[in-house]
Amino acid sequence: MDSVMTWPSKVWKGFSFFINMINSFISPSSESITASESSYTNQILYSQEVNEKIGQAVKEGNLWNVICVVRNIIIQNKSRNPVRIAVTGDSGSGMSSFINALRFIGHEEEDSAPTGVVRTTQEPASYFSCEFPNVELWDLPGTGVTSQSMENYLHEMGFDNYDLIIIIASEQFSSNHVKLAKAMQSMRRKFYVVWTKLDRDLSSSPLSEPQLLQSIQKNIWENLQKEGMKEPPIFLVSNFEPSSHDFPKLRDTLKKDISNIRYTDSLETLSGICDKSIDYKAFSLKEAMQTEHLPMTVSRMCGTADLQESFKTHQESFGVDDGSLWQLAQRTGTLEMGYRAMQFQDLHKMSWRLKFLMCFPVGMFLNFLAHRCWFGLWNFVIRKCRHKRQRLIIEVVAQDTKTFLRRVLKENTFPTEVL
Repeated sequence: MDSVMTWPSKVWKGFSFFINMINSFISPSSESITASESSYTNQILYSQEVNEKIGQAVKEGNLWNVICVVRNIIIQNKSRNPVRIAVTGDSGSGMSSFINALRFIGHEEEDSAPTGVVRTTQEPASYFSCEFPNVELWDLPGTGVTSQSMENYLHEMGFDNYDLIIIIASEQFSSNHVKLAKAMQSMRRKFYVVWTKLDRDLSSSPLSEPQLLQSIQKNIWENLQKEGMKEPPIFLVSNFEPSSHDFPKLRDTLKKDISNIRYTDSLETLSGICDKSIDYKAFSLKEAMQTEHLPMTVSRMCGTADLQESFKTHQESFGVDDGSLWQLAQRTGTLEMGYRAMQFQDLHKMSWRLKFLMCFPVGMFLNFLAHRCWFGLWNFVIRKCRHKRQRLIIEVVAQDTKTFLRRVLKENTFPTEVL
């Protein structure tokens, strides 16, 4: 009789290690949470009112309101943050003259960039143009004059601080130009190659103008191709003819890219705020679940009926169920895109932890623990597993909401010319 009474405690010892293993297996690490939170520390902070508006819309599960708030903010702030453009290249390539020509300003005017045969730009200097509102054109010291290596030059010029780089070349496309272009591509910085002094080339070359232009383009492209680089926009201009050759095309491209940069940065920051609001909502739902009483019928303990019900409820809460998405498609005029809610059978693809807890062996184990011969001794284990599954469903739905919202924000807040 004594051995029968002590049997449950002996079995408990046998299962305790397995239970602890499951707990550690399905619990997210504090390290991953810290990494997630730190991703927001470097973002541009909007006003508290903006954060509250987005947070309230997310809390209500109203994605249309989120889109409206983000769209209005982008429109209001599209000219608030300056776009920084750096002009660089070998010294003597006409970088300062190019900046003046781009601004339609003469070299003799008071606020023009200083030019000359010798190196005139010793330190980075910024200039503005009425044609490009709220844009800073930075004239950088040229490469190849001092003894500094290209690595030192890239570090000292701080190219990370610029949104777009214009690499100036003339006479030849040197190894320094190739190194600059390669560095910009590795830093994922958008850049142009601009060949200046085209007037001098045309006057001294025996080739016809079309042949000369093709020859210069080919030379630049072949030098970049040797390094396995993608072809950047290439413009051939004369600094003395700011309305001729590729200058009009360059200005049009620059205006489009400035708009793109401005909207992209704003949208990325606001999308980060949306992500944080969604994470906070998911955290609140999971915290509330800790005190929630879950019925302990065998079907609910070991089946998927409660999971399907929970999945549907949370989709409606976040606004990513079929009904909500259909209404959103109506309001945005994107019915043809076919916004589709995630299906229950796709849950296991979104989370390996949830896949583990929904797998057949775990289901059999829970069935075993739920058997009446245990006199309810294992109910706390089953409850814990059920809570874990419910929490993971919230995480999956939250992640699905973030992914979908980023997509729909890009489709409905960018101006047509940017897309």
